[in-house]
Amino acid sequence: MIKGYCDPKFQNVYDTFANAITSGFETGAALAIEHQGKIIINLWGGYQDKEKTKLWEEDTLVNVFSVTKGVTATCISRLIDQGKLDPSKSVGNYWPEYACNGKENTKVSDLLCHRAAMFGFKEGIPSGSFQDWKKFTKQLQMQVPYRKPGISQGYHALTFGWLAGELIRRIDGRTVGTYFKEEIADPLNIDFHIGLAESEFVRCADMLMLPMENIKLPGEFLKFLPNFFLPQKLQNFKAALLSGDFMEAFQTREEDDDNYVNSLDWRVAEIPSANGHGTAKSLATLYGILSNGCSRDGISIMSESSLQNAIRPHSSGPDSVLFGAPIKFGLGYELAQGIAKMGNISPTLNNKMFGHAGVGGAVAFGDPDKAIGYGFICNQQHNPKKLYQTSNLLTEALYSIIA
Repeated sequence: MIKGYCDPKFQNVYDTFANAITSGFETGAALAIEHQGKIIINLWGGYQDKEKTKLWEEDTLVNVFSVTKGVTATCISRLIDQGKLDPSKSVGNYWPEYACNGKENTKVSDLLCHRAAMFGFKEGIPSGSFQDWKKFTKQLQMQVPYRKPGISQGYHALTFGWLAGELIRRIDGRTVGTYFKEEIADPLNIDFHIGLAESEFVRCADMLMLPMENIKLPGEFLKFLPNFFLPQKLQNFKAALLSGDFMEAFQTREEDDDNYVNSLDWRVAEIPSANGHGTAKSLATLYGILSNGCSRDGISIMSESSLQNAIRPHSSGPDSVLFGAPIKFGLGYELAQGIAKMGNISPTLNNKMFGHAGVGGAVAFGDPDKAIGYGFICNQQHNPKKLYQTSNLLTEALYSIIA
C-alpha cells in the first residue's frame, strides 16, 4: 500500500509511516522530508475516500486546515522583508477601517501572534458563501474585541485568515491565494493552493471529519475544583475552560454539515487560516527552502534575518483558546515546544523548529539548525488525544536518526 521513495538510512521512518496506513489508523496520508536541500523521503499510501475506492497518489491534494497559517505567515514575512509591512505599527495604519471599537491600538504583531483578542465572530460566523471575502472582513473590522488587544494570547483559529489576509490585500492589492501563487508557488514549483481551482478537484482527497458531538473536550471536571488544589498549569487550563474562548474560536454554522469542508464553496474560497490544499512534497519543499537560506535556484523568498525575526517567540501563552497551553508563536508561525498533547508540531523540543499543525492531523515545519523541511498530510481526523499521533511518531523516528 506504500509507494514512493525513502532513503535507506531512514527505514524506521518508513516503517512508522507504513504502520500508520496498514494498521488502518490513517485512511490515506503522505509524508515528504527534505534534508540539506534534497528530498530524502517522499511516501504516500492508503485511500482518498471513506469507501476506500480511490488510491492516494503522489499528487493527491488534501485540505490541511491550520497548516495554511504557516504558508500565510511566509507571505507576511516576505512583505516585512521587502519593507512593505512593519509589525510594530498598528493594524489601522494599513487597514484604516479596522481602527475602531477598541481596536485602535492593535499592533500588526498582536494580530500575527494571536494577541488581537479577535479569535471569534461575536455575531456568529457569517452565513452564506465562504467566497464572499468582504462579508467576513467587514464583520471583523467593525467588531469589538473580546478583551483588550495585546494583553493575552487566544488562538485565532479561523479569524486569523481574514485578518492577516486583509492586511496582505491592503498592502499588495492581491488576495493571499494569488499573492502566494504568483510570488512563491509558481516560481518555486510548490503545489500548494489557497483557493483551489475546480479543475484540481479530481486529485483532491476527501477529509473524513469527526462529528463535533463526538469530540470530547479534556478536563471538564477541573471547573469544579478550587484553584488552591491546582498547580499553575492546571489553573491556566481551568481558566481557559471557564472562559468559553475555545467554543468562540471554533464556532460552527447551523447551515454546515460535517462534510462542508469537502464542498465546492469551501475548497474554492480563500480562507488563509484553514483551507489550503497541497501535497506533502509541496510543504517539505517550502519549509526546506526556508530552512536552507530562504532561496533556491536564484529565487529568494525572504532574507535569513527576516526569517529569524519571524520564528523567534513573540508570544508564549497561556493560550485562552487552547486550554491554557504555553504554545509559542512567532509572526504567524507556530513554534516548537507548543501545545503538548493537543498538537505540538514536534515532540523533540527543538527551539528553532517553526511551522504549523492542522486540526485534521496535518503538520508541516522547517528546522534551520538541521536544514529540514517536513510535510505530513492525511485525511482522517482523530480525537484530540490522538490527533497528531502519526506525525509525532514520524518526527521522533526522524530525529533519532538526524541527531
